[in-house]
Amino acid sequence: MPGRLAVLPPGENVEIRANAATRAVLLGGAPLDGDRHLWWNFVSSSRERIERAKAEWKEGRFAPVLGETEFIPLPD
Repeated sequence: MPGRLAVLPPGENVEIRANAATRAVLLGGAPLDGDRHLWWNFVSSSRERIERAKAEWKEGRFAPVLGETEFIPLPD
């Protein structure tokens, strides 16, 4: 089913099967060292950094995405 997320306990064995062509993303690793904050497309361990990222996005200071020509403004 599209858009599914499974969070498994550490050490859990996993088998993935698909009945049709499928794309899957597997992520893993050690826990992060603290809380993360999310706003729109920005993720940071600092709320202040997200505020700076908002300003930088508005000012066009992010590097362009290769092949992308449309600018998407920040949500209100």
